Amino acid sequence: MKLEPYRRVLSLPGLRGLMAVGTLARIPVTATGVALTLHVARTLDEGFFKAGLVGAACTLGVAIGAPFAGRLMDRYGMRPVLVVTALAQVCFWPVAGLLPLWPLLGGALLAGLLALPVFGLTRQCLSAMVPEEQRRTAFSLDSILVELAYMVGPAFATASFVLVGSSWTFAVIGLGMAAAGAALIALNPPIRTEEEAAEAAKAGRTAAPPRRSWLTVPMLALLLVTFSATFLVAATELGVIAVLAENDAVGWTGLAIGLWCLWSLVGGFVYGGLPRGLPAPLLIGTMALLTLPLVLVTDWRWLILALVPSGLLCAPSLSTTVETMSRWVPAQVRGEAMGLHGTAMTLGLACATPSAGWVIDEAGAGWAFVLAGGVGVAVAVVSALVWRANSRKAVSPVTEGTAEPVQTKVA
Repeated sequence: MKLEPYRRVLSLPGLRGLMAVGTLARIPVTATGVALTLHVARTLDEGFFKAGLVGAACTLGVAIGAPFAGRLMDRYGMRPVLVVTALAQVCFWPVAGLLPLWPLLGGALLAGLLALPVFGLTRQCLSAMVPEEQRRTAFSLDSILVELAYMVGPAFATASFVLVGSSWTFAVIGLGMAAAGAALIALNPPIRTEEEAAEAAKAGRTAAPPRRSWLTVPMLALLLVTFSATFLVAATELGVIAVLAENDAVGWTGLAIGLWCLWSLVGGFVYGGLPRGLPAPLLIGTMALLTLPLVLVTDWRWLILALVPSGLLCAPSLSTTVETMSRWVPAQVRGEAMGLHGTAMTLGLACATPSAGWVIDEAGAGWAFVLAGGVGVAVAVVSALVWRANSRKAVSPVTEGTAEPVQTKVA
């Protein structure tokens, strides 16, 4: 596969700095879930159920807060939002290890509401800095870097908990988030193209178009597809862990999940270099179909190999939802739209774990793959039908100064 598409993207002004800072900024964010779980379950000795409640509170806060953070960035710019959210994180995490359970739960919810918006912000900046014809490559590269952050963050949290305890781990996470916010403020990447910013300044306003002009039925279908993608990934991951547990091979969990992430990295890298992308429902529906047969695999060693086909589509499926979102929304609301995209991803993760866990308890480990694949296929089919029905009134970038969408076909 040719590397030229990636070379062209990385040669764009400011792209390398944004990718580097965005990746490092995500590591402390991805460490929070494991750190909270280990602290509540082990340090506070409250068990994993209450640890799950605290984690769910933080997740719920992130899901609610992301669109609001994006909307504030659209209206007031990036720096004020980063200052407020970075201060909120550095105030909470260094003292989180000193809090009893229920104040910790409330603090986790508030910290989630005021979470550092590194995921949505990075994608919003990529939309502004990368020409539309190169965005698939850029977002594929971003998905690869997100995978790396999710591999490093939880591993750091686990090692730090074992070595220095939860209080110091929380303190490092808080300082890491503060440093990430400061680095993004110093880097100051654009959230709009020069043309978009100049046109808004010329008009003397930055008012966003009405939501009804861009948050339409096809856009809701895209958000549902995004939800199903992370639901599929999280439910599959839990199924893999359960199969390993049934085989008395829990010690191999890191290898199994790590190889699965590797397949995703390879798939994302290949997809980003292709001359043409594929629709999100097709990619996610195919990944879901390839997940269903995993119910027949009971040996964990064969399961690692059986995960290759669906694993190759993980990063491409997620990156294509972001790319589509960047093309469909007007620049004035790109931050809010990316926040909604992040909310859809977060809710998919949040809903997958309890539902897949219940299925595993009631029917066995393999049925988690049936749940994951079934939800993915159903959502992909519904979304494809919705897009087809609305193909002549698709949600594409809104022209400046009007609330009516440009009439084009949905790709």
